[in-house]
Order: sequence, then structure tokens, then C-alpha cells
Amino acid sequence: MCACDLVEPVGKSQSTVSHHLKILRESGLVTSERHGTNIWYAAVPAALESLRHALAPAS
Repeated sequence: MCACDLVEPVGKSQSTVSHHLKILRESGLVTSERHGTNIWYAAVPAALESLRHALAPAS
């Protein structure tokens, strides 16, 4: 998914969306791949699952 695809749904500027995606990439939660002038992002399911477990309330 391109950052440009998230601008309208999240209601933020493209620069803000790109900045947050960069942080997610640096954290290992998404990967990125350049396609021409766009950067396409994809979630890393295993990393998101680890985050979900870390944030889950203790049972």
C-alpha cells in the first residue's frame, strides 16, 4: 500500500502519513519497497502479532 492511499482515510497530510510509516518501518512493523517515485508498505504479520501479545492485558 502506498502512503498516498492512507491520506484520505486517516485524515492526515501525506507528509504526516509518510513520517509515521517511516517510524513503523524502523520499528520492524512494516516493510517498504520503492516503486518509481512511490514507496509501497506492507505489514509484517509476525511483528504485529508480537506487539499484540505485548500489549494484551495479563490473564
